[in-house]
Amino acid sequence: MRFKKFVTWQWAGVGMTMLALPLIDPNPYHLDVLTTSLLYALLALGLNIIVGLTGLLHLGYAAFFAIGAYTYGLLNLHWHWPFWIGWIPASLMAGVFGVLLGAPALRVRGDYLAIVTLGFGEIVRIAFTNLDRWTGGPNGLLGIAHPTIWVPGRGWVSFGVSSAPYYVLACLVTLIVIGVCVRASRSRIGRAWVAIRDDELAASCAGIPVLRLKLLAQGCGGCIAGLAGAIFAAKQGTITPDSFDFILSVMILAMVVLGGLGSIRGAVAGALILGILPELLRGFDEYRMLVFGLAMILMIRWRPQGLFGATRHRRRTRYVRAIPA
Repeated sequence: MRFKKFVTWQWAGVGMTMLALPLIDPNPYHLDVLTTSLLYALLALGLNIIVGLTGLLHLGYAAFFAIGAYTYGLLNLHWHWPFWIGWIPASLMAGVFGVLLGAPALRVRGDYLAIVTLGFGEIVRIAFTNLDRWTGGPNGLLGIAHPTIWVPGRGWVSFGVSSAPYYVLACLVTLIVIGVCVRASRSRIGRAWVAIRDDELAASCAGIPVLRLKLLAQGCGGCIAGLAGAIFAAKQGTITPDSFDFILSVMILAMVVLGGLGSIRGAVAGALILGILPELLRGFDEYRMLVFGLAMILMIRWRPQGLFGATRHRRRTRYVRAIPA
């Protein structure tokens, strides 16, 4: 009980520190980098449900991010939906596509599932590129409205291009999604996801509805990615299909693996590291990607289970040993 209270206060302290960061360091560039890293963290949390908890290898996760961004962009440009309403259908639409993809695709597994999801990601990107009439084709959607907030004495004020409000928004949404993911992972559904990941046949024999829970994982992961996509579209004001390519899917997967599969802390840590590290290495110019690649290779060599994978393994081992024979 004391440990749980300590962890809760620890998370609360981290959250308060993150929210107060604009007062400590108001540098717009720093806040912009952190906002992008927090969007990565949202994507990593969503993919962690699919890959880390349920064990479904997904190589087209950027497609859900794109669906959320384009859904909000189209609703805003054609029907003038504000961000605070538009992000809901954006998130739901990405979740629905996650379920629609999972219905036929989850009947295969392993490498075949990876190929199917890779194809889905490319199909979505190519579709947005060729549907010129609605999506603007390669030029994308321009002039998407920024979020607005009501300020006493000033009325509704747009976020504009300021970095601080987007950082606070991304920070709050990330903290809420972390809380939801923690509760979900400790619930019966979360334990069922882990059982499916560890041994799908045994889980099925134990009465766990495997396909239904896989679809639920796909839907939850898609919803989180769609939410991140809506925030991204509102922040950028302009989106193009090139923003959601295969490299982004690989980067998000690398963040989850770097942090440790199935670890919520690991997903957030991996996203922050891989989001901030390239910016810290920007001073090395052409050697930046070389140093970045070497760091990844060393990480895989000396810590293949991820930053927090070993900790989870030790906890699980202690738990198993504590069970009387």
